[in-house]
Formats: sequence, C-alpha cells, structure tokens
Amino acid sequence: MPQLDTSTWFITIMSSTITLFVLMQLKISMLTFPLSPSIKYTELMKTDNPWESKWTKIYSPLSLLPQ
Repeated sequence: MPQLDTSTWFITIMSSTITLFVLMQLKISMLTFPLSPSIKYTELMKTDNPWESKWTKIYSPLSLLPQ
C-alpha cells in the first residue's frame, strides 16, 4: 500500500490561507462606510392612544357576582 505524500500539504494550506485573507481584504476594502456618522436626537413624543382617554375596566369571571 503506497504512503500518502504529505510533504506539500503545508505549502498548500498556507497558500490557501493567504489567498483567502487577501480576497477578504479586497472584498472589505470595496465597501464604503460613512465618514462621520451624525448623531440624531430623537425627542420622546407622547402619542395619544384611544384607549388611554377612555375609562375601561376589565372584569374577571371570578370577580363577577353569581346571578
């Protein structure tokens, strides 16, 4: 049974790793990011919900008087 020649594995793995690293760096360098992001201040605005202006009461079935 012939032996598996592993003498070139190191070079193959290293060259693949370097190639992937370079490709990822090129891919990332093509992206554009905003240079100075501006801070947006948002004021808290109270919204009027229809159910806040009405008086509502929820009756639990256990709290109802038997009739």
